[in-house]
Amino acid sequence: MDDKRIISFDWAVKRMLRDKANFGILEGLFQVLTGRQMRIVEILESEANQLSDTDKFRSNFVRLLPEGRKNRVDIKAKDENGNIIIVEVQVNREIHYLERILYGASKAITEHIALGQGYEQVKKVYSISVLYFNIGEGSDYLYHGTTNFVGVHSNDTLKMNDKERKALKVETPADIFPEYYLLRVNQFNDVATTPLEEWLDYLKNQRISPDTTTAGLQQARTRLAEMNMSDDEKAAYYRHLENLMIEKEDISTARAEGREESARAIAHRLLSAGIDKAIITQATGITEEELSLMAQ
Repeated sequence: MDDKRIISFDWAVKRMLRDKANFGILEGLFQVLTGRQMRIVEILESEANQLSDTDKFRSNFVRLLPEGRKNRVDIKAKDENGNIIIVEVQVNREIHYLERILYGASKAITEHIALGQGYEQVKKVYSISVLYFNIGEGSDYLYHGTTNFVGVHSNDTLKMNDKERKALKVETPADIFPEYYLLRVNQFNDVATTPLEEWLDYLKNQRISPDTTTAGLQQARTRLAEMNMSDDEKAAYYRHLENLMIEKEDISTARAEGREESARAIAHRLLSAGIDKAIITQATGITEEELSLMAQ
């Protein structure tokens, strides 16, 4: 590994990766995730792409949900078969994230079928989420979601019959319904021995081996190097990194203050119940001196 610094993926996905010359980077990520070759032919209009670094918090991305809320999509692309690829990067925890990506995939389907067209025009959607928080419970860094129909009594998986296969050119319902990939970046252990792990090493640590042969990464290493940026681009990028650090610190501080406030509330209830101060201190971390002031 050399000291060549690579631009973070969350920055690149909003800027460089929209350039047709860089489509091969996203194609490489898709190939590593799915095992399928694909070619991006165009970047579609996304619901929101934050190109200005003046909005400090990522939760402020433009979204278009029915209630007037907004649904963030970083990149929405179309391949040569008309299939739609959605790529999102999420740093901060969002409790309704799974509902959001379901809505995003559904909206992509309806947006790209004209009124009056037959259902055969419905296109497959691949939703790829690069997550820097640990959604749900699980030890893996990659989770893959598909839709299958399983017999309640026979436990067999529904497949297409010969007529349906010829008409639809698919084998199972899973080939029609959206597919979801959740990359839980923080779960990666920093040891890259497979192509997917090389991608995770870039996503987490901005590291790409100079002798990599993994799809998309050699091009990323060349095109996404910091040395290729202009002075203005570097200044904006460094402000972006600084804002991320400030944001994380703000969140950590808020969580710590929340825990302290919760501990004080618990201590107050225990005091009211007549529990010994030494026990309360041991349970909450609130000092006996503070407890005496609270009791006044």
